[in-house]
Amino acid sequence: MQNNFLTTIRSLKIIDGCKGSQVYAFPSTSGAGTSGERPPPLRPNFSLRSKSVHYTQPPCHNHSLSILTDSMLPFGLPSVDTINPPIDPHLRPVDPVSTLADMYRRLAAAECDREADLCDLHLEQHSVLRSMSDLKLLRRALRAARVHASDVHRRVVLSAWLRYERREDEFVPAPAPLAPCTKTSPSLECPKATLYPDPPGMPLNPYCPCHPPASLIPSDSTRVRHRGEADADGDLWFIIGEEEVLCVRSCIAALSIPLNALLYGGFAEAQRDRIDFTHNGISVSAMKAVDVYSRTGQIDSLSPEIIVELLSFSNKFCCEELKADCDARLAAMVHGTDGALQLIEYGLEETSYLLVVACLQCFLRELPHSLHDPDVARLLCSPEGRERLEAAGNASFALYYFLSQVAMEEDMKSNTTIMLLERLGECAAPGWQRQQAMHQLGCVMLERGEYKDAQRWFEEAAKDGHIYSWVGVARAKYNRGHKYAAYKLLNTILDQFEPAGWMYQERSLYCVGKEKLNDLVTATSLDPTLSYPYKYRAITLMEEDKVGAAIVEVNKILGFKVSTDLLELRAWFFLAQEDYKGAMQDVRALMTLDPGYLFFHGKVHGDHLIEAMRGYVQQMDMADCWLQLYDRWSAVDDIGSLAVVHQMLAKEPNSGLRFRQSLLLLRLNCQKAAMRSLRQARNSTNARDERLVYEGWILYDTGHKEEALEKAEESINVKRTFEALFLKAYALGDNPFDDRKSADYVINILEAAVNCASDNLRKGQAFNNMGSIYVDIENFAVAESCYEKALGLKHTRAHQGLARVFYVTNRKKAAYDEMTKLIEKAKNNASAYEKRSEYCERENAMSDLNTATTLDPLRTYPYRYRAAVMMDDRREDDAIAELTRVINFKPDLQLLHLRAAFYESMHKTELAVRDCEAALCFEPTHGDTLDLYHRARGLKSEEPHS
Repeated sequence: MQNNFLTTIRSLKIIDGCKGSQVYAFPSTSGAGTSGERPPPLRPNFSLRSKSVHYTQPPCHNHSLSILTDSMLPFGLPSVDTINPPIDPHLRPVDPVSTLADMYRRLAAAECDREADLCDLHLEQHSVLRSMSDLKLLRRALRAARVHASDVHRRVVLSAWLRYERREDEFVPAPAPLAPCTKTSPSLECPKATLYPDPPGMPLNPYCPCHPPASLIPSDSTRVRHRGEADADGDLWFIIGEEEVLCVRSCIAALSIPLNALLYGGFAEAQRDRIDFTHNGISVSAMKAVDVYSRTGQIDSLSPEIIVELLSFSNKFCCEELKADCDARLAAMVHGTDGALQLIEYGLEETSYLLVVACLQCFLRELPHSLHDPDVARLLCSPEGRERLEAAGNASFALYYFLSQVAMEEDMKSNTTIMLLERLGECAAPGWQRQQAMHQLGCVMLERGEYKDAQRWFEEAAKDGHIYSWVGVARAKYNRGHKYAAYKLLNTILDQFEPAGWMYQERSLYCVGKEKLNDLVTATSLDPTLSYPYKYRAITLMEEDKVGAAIVEVNKILGFKVSTDLLELRAWFFLAQEDYKGAMQDVRALMTLDPGYLFFHGKVHGDHLIEAMRGYVQQMDMADCWLQLYDRWSAVDDIGSLAVVHQMLAKEPNSGLRFRQSLLLLRLNCQKAAMRSLRQARNSTNARDERLVYEGWILYDTGHKEEALEKAEESINVKRTFEALFLKAYALGDNPFDDRKSADYVINILEAAVNCASDNLRKGQAFNNMGSIYVDIENFAVAESCYEKALGLKHTRAHQGLARVFYVTNRKKAAYDEMTKLIEKAKNNASAYEKRSEYCERENAMSDLNTATTLDPLRTYPYRYRAAVMMDDRREDDAIAELTRVINFKPDLQLLHLRAAFYESMHKTELAVRDCEAALCFEPTHGDTLDLYHRARGLKSEEPHS
């Protein structure tokens, strides 16, 4: 029996039919292993030295295709021709600092201008900040836009957007799009609060209508509004068919100016006590409801059908108050998509603003699923739908900005995405809105391979002032065969603007040989976070049969930036090297980040690839897995630990492992995946005490510390467990201790926790935390003992705490040696080098910090330290250059503040003011930066004007 990868793949039926435009085939090999033997090497049979892999494209057949090779890599090895970096589908300023500073100035000026649209400005801020890839900053900008939204429509859109962005934070999916909020749901996201204006004098209602304070609940006496005498005698009959409806003339006339003119003006009806309304499209029941409303102002007990008739009547006779009441009543009846689809048609036909926005809110709260409903998609995506929404006051740039982001995230190449971006362009005002719409249309067209249209849209965005869109123009020209024109265009950009990493990266696409490699080296030096240069160099090394060197190259960026494409590339290299254990690790880690990921150019699901590799990797039982997890966790090997947990979950799914998975994902800065794992842990346990603990961690991680403490207490009352006590201690120890008594209280909780049943990994963390508290209260002897206990339980990070104890007790050499032990043990040790630099002389400190920067260029402390040393040595220009180097690819509050302080000391007040403004765009209330900003502005105003 053959035992090879191809047989396994065929048995899994993961390659069926002619699904792509190109099918890769390779010559077959012989010599498959026999039963009982180790499987044959899974190495491709072509030379790695070949600069290109030649594929054949056989005709499509309806039956399953056969693969003509027994290879672990049935779709070949990665090629440099298939890894071109995507163009960022958002605004990217060529001078981020100046753009941020300008953004802050305009926001500050708008705060003092009642006519300014702060909502639009914060949406622009959100668009600019997207290039920074900071989820907290993006959410803050969206929240600010929601706070300053002056109309119901944009409040609905932005509340739904905020809810969409934190959809991973919920314990369970909401049972309905407009379900009542939980007690911890942000009031800005409340679907009820969005439909009604904020109280006068209050820009933001702090109370969620789903849980209002008792003092704000209206009493029965205030709920009924009287228009006139409910028992007034009728003196006017409306004839509808063969029936008559008795009304009060004065009350009907008071409904609107047209009705007043009809009943008291110069019309013939003014002299009649019977008026024929047969042909006015209103039923007897509805007319009776009009009479009741004219006398009492009440429609609460009426059916939706009658209210719709009243809505039509109010439009026909301009009864604005009646229309508003019908609009509000129908809006309150919207609860689900089916009902919203029915009611929105009435709302659009009668241009009922509130009803339409309530239905729209229902669709937005069910994104992205609602876009798959043809009726919803027709309304939101088509030009006719936008016109109907606009007539009802519910088409805006904010709406299509949100919808287009969701559609691009769902499927960038879809027709739905194209149509929504076209609607975005129709709603866009000149300036940043038009730049955004045109640039994103160009990105989508480029992905679809429609290069002529892509070039046209990119050129529109570039002409409107978005310089980065010229990159899209160049890419489209290149794909249309104009390689030199693309190269020339990038040269022009490099000549006209301050060079950035992305400029050299883009120009490298249109170069060959040494010139290409030089551009990529320059791109990495200017922006080490760009993935493409590492990937290109790695694949080039692989094609030269230097697979080990290729893996080393990918490891350089994986050390500080974990992403699915990089993990897949390294797994590919491990397969080529026949290191199936390494490949399995990366595939499992990747599947933790994205359970639906498809490998080999989107051909093979990760689960199938894992199944196919089982015969080539020694299988472990749960006991072996636990030993592996201990070793990898102790070695601070987060990717390896993720892989082990993934394997353990496949064997024995349980909530505890899901929880550990979330901790690892948080360490790797994969916040959304971490919240998903934590929610799965909560939903997969049947134990109430565990569920409460996981709910507590979700609340803690989303900023609800008090609620998290309540969950911990509730869990402890159910069952006294390590995790419940640890959560309580962690939440209480989040802030500095006011006195020794509060510190002792937390220590007692941790001591109780370690006496409960748990594994050593978690107990080691508890002892480490205990040590940190003892250091804070300056009980260094006991702190040292706690750290030693943590190290005895293989909590390797305790070396850092122990080093701190040694340092503060004047054992500087011991502190240095302790951090050296951490460096030797930890696989990811950039932070260890950074921390060790604090315990050595300047020369060695600089060496450690340089190493830390090499391992993780995103850590800002090394740059700040080096710049401070340069300033002390009066090398001011070098200090500025050191900070500028990192600010160019990672604008950061602390970095900008420090550079502003340096500029101020150099009497370059204009540059100091600019950097302060850019920093305040991130955090407008940062006290130290505000002080520096006002001081620098004062100095600037005193300077003589040239």
